[in-house]
Amino acid sequence: MQTFRDLRRWTPKTKIYYGWIILGVASLGTFASTGSAQVTLAGVQSFILAETGWDRESLAIGVTIGTWTAGILTPLVGYFADRKGPRLFMPIAAIIIGICFYFLAGASTLWQFSAAYVIARGIGTPVLISVMPRTVAVNFFYRWRNLALGLISMARPFYGAINVQIISLLAIRSSWRTGYRVIGIYSVLLSIPLILFMRKAPEEIGLLPDGVSADPIKTSEKEGQPQINEEISWTSSEAMKTKALWLIGISQFLIILTLGNVSFQLVPFLNYLGLSLPLAALAWSLTSVLDSFSHPFWGFMSDKYSPRRLMFVGLPSVIVATFLFLLVNDIKLAFGLVLLWGTSSGGLEVLGGMLLASYYGRNSYGTIAGIIGPFQILGLGLGPTLGAFMFKMTNGYETLFLFSVASYIVATFLIVLAKRPVKTAIGIEIPQK
Repeated sequence: MQTFRDLRRWTPKTKIYYGWIILGVASLGTFASTGSAQVTLAGVQSFILAETGWDRESLAIGVTIGTWTAGILTPLVGYFADRKGPRLFMPIAAIIIGICFYFLAGASTLWQFSAAYVIARGIGTPVLISVMPRTVAVNFFYRWRNLALGLISMARPFYGAINVQIISLLAIRSSWRTGYRVIGIYSVLLSIPLILFMRKAPEEIGLLPDGVSADPIKTSEKEGQPQINEEISWTSSEAMKTKALWLIGISQFLIILTLGNVSFQLVPFLNYLGLSLPLAALAWSLTSVLDSFSHPFWGFMSDKYSPRRLMFVGLPSVIVATFLFLLVNDIKLAFGLVLLWGTSSGGLEVLGGMLLASYYGRNSYGTIAGIIGPFQILGLGLGPTLGAFMFKMTNGYETLFLFSVASYIVATFLIVLAKRPVKTAIGIEIPQK
């Protein structure tokens, strides 16, 4: 019993701040879970459909159900992220999704594939990709919090691009099923470093955020917020009473609805214009890589300015990029435009998470992010199905892109209205002018 307690308390001694170790290990979990992420399935769906004969709409429905399952579980995962931390939940999730990938690889019918996918997606996304890793990043960092969020968020598109290439290459040489078996084995083995290294907060190892050991947390002025001695943190019940939280939630729904809508159709769109499937998958992989590297940039800039101000840079950029899809019909131009769109659109979702941390602090970040999670997951789950049916109804992509431009415009207007709330001593919200 004493040996077990000593093992639980063991933390490796490092010359760098342990928060960076946390980010690195957490990103390995994201690598595993992106096997069921839309960023991966969007790139390999054509290989799956070509071998099985399933139709795109039916596969998209399975993706939607899996994504919505993640949305249902997200508030619960956020609650446990605040209270229990990642050390138990992340290893268990890694084992479960590893088993699911192995069953998914052996599926002979669409319902078998969908059942394994729904479980892997529903558990893996909130525990290994979104709420729990981001909560840990918020807990361990303050001065460079947005950079930390950008780094942990870049793992999803970056590792998704790698998984697309792993599965695509194995699909060409053997089968896409082999790719999912490889990722499944990796996921199970990953549970070991997750349980050894992950921690809930720096206080567990005698530190404060950023590695500070004694000095109080200092805040910097952001959007007119005065400098104070301690970070102001809102409880989830207090945050739910603010208008800004719900405006952010609806804007994130529209942003991620459009992200899922467009991204799930980009490989078929390029193929529709005449590009081969391997080159179309390569374009999507490069897009994911560019997207991933943009996340730390958005985070670094958010620490210098503010997430809200940067959203007013990202949203107009993606509106223009999405509109240009309506005008392009050349393969080379379309290839480049896909890269441009991915670079400009990818940071909007992570900026939403940074905005929550900026407005509401760290003490209940997981629970508050869990409240917003269903908005995001609802949009992400609806996006692929909506895009597939838009294409089927119109036999083209014009309606899809027009709808996406309109969604981004409405999201921009909502962010304009979502001003920072100010918490007073008696708990009254005063919107910042």
